[in-house]
Amino acid sequence: MQIKVVSLNIWLGGMLFDSALEFLRKENPDIIGIQEVCNNKNFNLLKSELGYSYASFAPALKENLKEGTAEQGNAILSKFPIIAEKTVFYDVPYDDNFIRPVADFSRVPRNLQQAVLEINGVKFNIFNTQGIWGFDGKDTERRLQMAKTIINGIKDKENVILTGDFNVNQGTKTIANIGKHLKEIFKDELVNTFNIKRKPERSGYDKAVVDRIFVGKNIKVMEHYCPQVDISDHLPLVCVLEIC
Repeated sequence: MQIKVVSLNIWLGGMLFDSALEFLRKENPDIIGIQEVCNNKNFNLLKSELGYSYASFAPALKENLKEGTAEQGNAILSKFPIIAEKTVFYDVPYDDNFIRPVADFSRVPRNLQQAVLEINGVKFNIFNTQGIWGFDGKDTERRLQMAKTIINGIKDKENVILTGDFNVNQGTKTIANIGKHLKEIFKDELVNTFNIKRKPERSGYDKAVVDRIFVGKNIKVMEHYCPQVDISDHLPLVCVLEIC
């Protein structure tokens, strides 16, 4: 059996929501790992318009938006039943009165989301995360500890799929440590995972690879691609997996 998985940082709840919705409708994935999603009308539209019967939302913070107070965090949408859920924060806990900083996002709460799916009677452990922000994509003690938290979450688990915006670049110990336990699908293939149209010139985003998908070593990757589409400030990642 083959399934399609998409990972997407949807950009502050969906700054280009209509385009993102149309892209996801065309791709028609079985599982979506979303970061920076708000639990508001856009999230409800994703579920209803795309026909996902199962959804898990892992809020990291609550803030006041123009349309009112809303929680923001990670979400997993699935065509398969979600039978268990878990959220683990890294080092900054949930903030129910979040004040958005001007430039330094390093203390924004981040978490690792887990949803256990049942696919044809077999349990799959889907993880989704947005990593600790920094002024560059290099290793820090906090990011290395983040990798340890992820490894502790996935270890001893079968049929693992990990999606996310890790906020850490390729070639770091942080990513290499995770890669000791899982296969990184796009490893060393991508130049960047940002939509450069939405980023300042000469900002370094054109050489930053922060979005990635990992899978358990028992899962076969049949196809994978990174569409160059204008649906967020990040680019989506898409893969087709052979799972059983």
